[in-house]
Amino acid sequence: MGLIGIQENGNGSGDLVSEIPLGTKTKYIRMTSDDSTEEQEQGLSTNKHDSKKYIFACAIFASLNSVLLGYDVGVMSGAIIYIQKDLKITEVQQEVLVGILSIISLLGSLAGGRTSDWIGRKWTIGLAALIFQTGGAIMALAPSFKVLMIGRLIAGVGIGFGVMIAPVYIAEISPAIARGSLTSFPEIFINFGILLGYISNYAFHKLPPHINWRIMLGVGLIPSVIIAVALFIIPESPRWLVVQNRMEEAKLVLLKISESEKDAEEKLQEIQKAAESGNAEKYETKTVWQEILHPSPPVLRMLITGCGIQCFQQITGIDTVVYYSPTIFKNAGITGDSELLAATVAVGFTKTLFILIAILLIDKLGRKPLLYVSTIGMTVSLFSLSFALAFLGHAKVGIAFAILAVCGNVAFFSVGLGPICWVLSSEIFPLRLRAQASALGAVGSRVSSGVISMSFLSVTNAITVAGTFFVFGVISCSAVAFVHYCVPETKGKSLEEIEVLFQNAGESIGNEVEMADAERLMQKS
Repeated sequence: MGLIGIQENGNGSGDLVSEIPLGTKTKYIRMTSDDSTEEQEQGLSTNKHDSKKYIFACAIFASLNSVLLGYDVGVMSGAIIYIQKDLKITEVQQEVLVGILSIISLLGSLAGGRTSDWIGRKWTIGLAALIFQTGGAIMALAPSFKVLMIGRLIAGVGIGFGVMIAPVYIAEISPAIARGSLTSFPEIFINFGILLGYISNYAFHKLPPHINWRIMLGVGLIPSVIIAVALFIIPESPRWLVVQNRMEEAKLVLLKISESEKDAEEKLQEIQKAAESGNAEKYETKTVWQEILHPSPPVLRMLITGCGIQCFQQITGIDTVVYYSPTIFKNAGITGDSELLAATVAVGFTKTLFILIAILLIDKLGRKPLLYVSTIGMTVSLFSLSFALAFLGHAKVGIAFAILAVCGNVAFFSVGLGPICWVLSSEIFPLRLRAQASALGAVGSRVSSGVISMSFLSVTNAITVAGTFFVFGVISCSAVAFVHYCVPETKGKSLEEIEVLFQNAGESIGNEVEMADAERLMQKS
């Protein structure tokens, strides 16, 4: 794009017409060279600020489905008490009702990857909300356990779509420097939804048992209106648009989310290069699922990292703490529904507060340091909870220690393993595999969650609640080792640069990429 610089009075010391890109709608303005520089800097600063606000808003809207998931998880912990009283369901039916949501969501997650490649990331978000709301309405109006299960199954499919697509969408519109924080937004909204579910339990628990649980579940339908409006505000993923060969639309989106037109052009070229490479491999050699099922060494390392961290997020027992916190506190010695639900609300506040801390630190400290703090802290908290339940009985000190241990467990989870799990699984895979591989990781998470949730009451009957959390503590120890050996640091790297991280095996990978980054910076300087 050409630039104009017109000298007056035949010399270079007079006023200058500011340098203006040709083809813009900007008017010619007479000013000094100092004024010109100052205005250009202000323009760049304003555009940078606007793009940040726009990306921030898109991340929030894309994460709204997570409120629905979190609310369902939180509200069911209290609603199950009154569902049991109203519908007279057995303990096994309680386990199935709680856990089936996660198991059936694998269908949504598996379908979500292909669907998002077909109709786009944005409209997959809308589809997830529609399916979940249909299931939620059926649950709230269910006259029997069978109808309640039908609604639960439908809602589970919607959750499967939602949990895999939001992090992928946000990762694809976010700048590298802030991608960790922004991709953590779904986890923030899950925690916020859980807290709202706990508060709803406490707010409506004094109503008659045949009404209160229906209102608890029905309140979760409200966010659907906001999601419907959001779909007409947020843009489609520019990376998906490039894959669809819709270059002009991709460029328009990149102009909105980039700091400058030059930056948008560079990003477009980088995405095109990655997409062309991916398409060549996809169509000339093997399909996406063939590549996932018969992976090359770099893809295998990506799958181990992405799917492994998803599984560890769940098999350390976080969903049992969320779903069955009243049962845990009852075992510790707390009696009365009001006291049980109040203690549960305290857990919800703790979980939400510490996820906010994680957002502030994830792009400053990096993924791996926070994962170390998280997994080590969870290990200590889980062993402490096991000790309190086994040896401190129903004494006041035992109750206090149990509440502190549960709050500590959810706090350390929210600082690292909770949000970073989704960040890693959405950023480590190349463009050609991202949707399906992220879906596969979400399946691992949902299946693990379902198995743990559906077996919790039966396992506690066999080895006690204290013994169950001791097992979770041992699993958390192995999570520390997994982080050390299998998780690379991805802070500050573009999605295309992260792909390079897995091309070579060994401890030198991170150093090689960091040295390459340093060399590029030196060249730019």
